[in-house]
Amino acid sequence: MFQNILVPVDLTDKNLRAIETARDLALETGGRLTFLHVIETLDLPFDELASFYERLEKEAVSRMAELAEPVVAADVEVGQRIEYGKRAEQIVKFAEREAVELIILNSHRVKLEDPGSGWATLSYKIAILAQCPVLLVKGLS
Repeated sequence: MFQNILVPVDLTDKNLRAIETARDLALETGGRLTFLHVIETLDLPFDELASFYERLEKEAVSRMAELAEPVVAADVEVGQRIEYGKRAEQIVKFAEREAVELIILNSHRVKLEDPGSGWATLSYKIAILAQCPVLLVKGLS
């Protein structure tokens, strides 16, 4: 059950609870994790911004390695991938292409006085569009 788990990350500490949850589940199931970071592309020719994207990718590789350290220390296999494009679209396509069985990502807490706000968030889009189960981990704030 849930051997191939995807954890989309934006390289901030707000991903830590989702990463911890994914690590704990992988430990229980013997599954492996993949951290995926999507670098948003601008509506300009890719070649014109190649050095800009290279810097972003270099930073992403470094930060994902930092995020993976406690997961690897817990003896969980974790891969790291970088994609380019629109975040929700690339995450859903990656999950389909790689036969991901579960996506775990952070989400915001819904304000009970305004439950309609946040329906355009990344976590909402992925939860609706993904063809596999999605586990949303609520942040502390």
